[in-house]
Amino acid sequence: MSDSKNTLTNAVHDLLRRAIIEQALKPGMRLPEDTVGEQFGVSRTIVRHALVRLENEGLVITRRNRGAFVAEPSKEEAQHVFEVRQCLEKEVIRILCERMPESGYDQLEAHVRNEESVKGKDGPVSIRLAGEFHVLLAALTGNDVLARYVSEVVLRCSLIMSMYARSHSSDCAVGEHSQIIEAIRAGNAARASEIMNHHLGAVAGRAELTPKPDNIQSILSHYGKELAQ
Repeated sequence: MSDSKNTLTNAVHDLLRRAIIEQALKPGMRLPEDTVGEQFGVSRTIVRHALVRLENEGLVITRRNRGAFVAEPSKEEAQHVFEVRQCLEKEVIRILCERMPESGYDQLEAHVRNEESVKGKDGPVSIRLAGEFHVLLAALTGNDVLARYVSEVVLRCSLIMSMYARSHSSDCAVGEHSQIIEAIRAGNAARASEIMNHHLGAVAGRAELTPKPDNIQSILSHYGKELAQ
């Protein structure tokens, strides 16, 4: 692919990915190559290459004879994604507590200020920035392989949240991001990991991935415990 076509493919890929993460393009929505191409003023070939990249990231699926669609991960897949994310981000924290680039804290604090600026104002942008904080943490490790995996899993978590989340609390996200920065600055990997686990657990909790009780006994058992106290 020529440099100009590669540049266009990158641009279309980035715009489609942003539209998915900001929940403008919903899970299950069809992505016709001709329509996307017309909107962006590019060829179907460029769109096809961009969609392949998104499919490799788990954000798009291709159905035979039907074309490309925004992915719709199952709850089981979503649980697996969050499990992997916790493992990856724990390693990110371990590395950063040992070696943070000289400008690392400035970059992280600048990002948190951006999150603060949209808090309570723009839900989709707030969700995107929250994910980008974690991608930045991984990038600062200097481990390109780890950063790539974290980026992919964060993107997939954002898609999962657009499908299953009840709400998005930017107040919680920004506050815990600041706490994570301070724990890393103190070299306290255990504390930073504890905050991160709580943070990711809260995100997964909002996604309601745990099956809900489907019979009256299960539903009322929790309330019965209160009566017995």
